[in-house]
Amino acid sequence: MPTLAALLTDVRACTLCAAHLPLGPRPIVQLHPDARILIAAQAPGRKVHETGRPFNDASGDRLRRWLGLTRDEFYDPRLVAILPMGFCYPGKGRSGDLPPRPECAPRWRAPLLQALGRLRLRLVIGQYAIAYHLPQERAGLTRAVENWREYWPDLLPLPHPSPINNGWLAQHPWFERELVPALQARVAEALGKVPSA
Repeated sequence: MPTLAALLTDVRACTLCAAHLPLGPRPIVQLHPDARILIAAQAPGRKVHETGRPFNDASGDRLRRWLGLTRDEFYDPRLVAILPMGFCYPGKGRSGDLPPRPECAPRWRAPLLQALGRLRLRLVIGQYAIAYHLPQERAGLTRAVENWREYWPDLLPLPHPSPINNGWLAQHPWFERELVPALQARVAEALGKVPSA
């Protein structure tokens, strides 16, 4: 089994789906073997592609607010691993970005997840990550998020924090009223900010 450092070198050199990427490959991940929280998301957006920093956009601002984390905490790979379903910007679709490229997860996901042995919490964000990590949730994202207590306290399905989902959040006010405070407390616990219950 290669080390995480060797895997990351290979990931950053990956050109597996280069022919399908409008801006070319730029794999964006954040990983360290000591990470306590995994953010399993979808794929980088255009702004993230340009800056090379995951969730460096409005989605990231909302996600950090949901988690109760500062930017410094969020971008500390010893605390938070960020492993999207697709590592490169897939391009623009009719309503938002295209789905993550299908080549990425089968090639990289299992060995990278295996290298993260100290995780205490997995946050599964958006429909593509939910489909991969919770294949039993066949009824879709809303149902998976409604069932969040079934996976508590080790895994939590979340909607994508993109502004495109403002309508979903408005239709499901319980999410920010009930789930977000529980999420913030669980994140603090996973990072050792508060003692375990």
